[in-house]
Amino acid sequence: MNKLQAMEVFAKVAETGSFTRAAEAMDLSRSATSDHVAELERHLGVRLLNRTTRRVSLTSEGQVFLERARQVLDLIGLAEEEASVGALTPRGRLRVNAPVSFGQHYLAPLVSTFLARYPEIELELVLTDRIVDLVEEGYDLVLRVGRLPDSSLISRRITTSRMLLCASPAYLEQHGTPRHPADLARHACLHLIGTAWQTWSFEGPDGAVSVPVTSRFTVNNVDVLMQATLDGAGLCLLPLNLTQSALREGRLVEVMPDFRGRELILHAVQPPGHLPVPKTRALIDFLTEHFGPRAQRNGGGEA
Repeated sequence: MNKLQAMEVFAKVAETGSFTRAAEAMDLSRSATSDHVAELERHLGVRLLNRTTRRVSLTSEGQVFLERARQVLDLIGLAEEEASVGALTPRGRLRVNAPVSFGQHYLAPLVSTFLARYPEIELELVLTDRIVDLVEEGYDLVLRVGRLPDSSLISRRITTSRMLLCASPAYLEQHGTPRHPADLARHACLHLIGTAWQTWSFEGPDGAVSVPVTSRFTVNNVDVLMQATLDGAGLCLLPLNLTQSALREGRLVEVMPDFRGRELILHAVQPPGHLPVPKTRALIDFLTEHFGPRAQRNGGGEA
């Protein structure tokens, strides 16, 4: 028995006072309408309606049940209405994960703007440099930098950032300046844990070049990596956006400018099999607005 449908039919019969009128209103046959009510009565073990050839009336049990049934049906209708509105309006709790440095430098300044634009969203932002399990840890969206190993994930490319090979002036003065990727074998190289640090790839004047490198220092935080580079610990591939200020101020020097490092891609990742919902779409569109190609052309931030 479909309890919900049976309750709807019973309520309509009680409202109209007639099986025939209820059947017409619900586009059912009269026999089907009668069967629904009879089945509900058998399930409850009580008579809900008194039936005569002229009229239908509620029993005392039917009166009590009708009151409760209407409450249930009203709540279901309200839930459906809210869900329909929610299908258009971004709302609810949005749990997001992002790398620590990206969150600190680029997401934090945008939080108040995002919340003001979407007042019905409750944003929970968790910053960590480890790879999280979206499903197990209950994230609606994860921002990931670099390659995506899991092809079942639903991802959208937000922006890219060019990688620059950098070093401090003090390091270059002491160890010399490499001119070609092959020279890196004689230098101290610094790496971010989780990247393919054993081999560095570049796009040079004569095409792609990949060289093996030896790590003197690895760390899982790009800010620490940046500081080690500034302090003269070695050469490092760093995102353009992170190095611009230090390059302008002369605290870092771009090395081998004719050899471009690979692009670093920022993806917005959703769990597999999840339908896009307004709150998630809102954040993805917001990030694209601030970090995407159009934002970069207009002088916006490059992630």
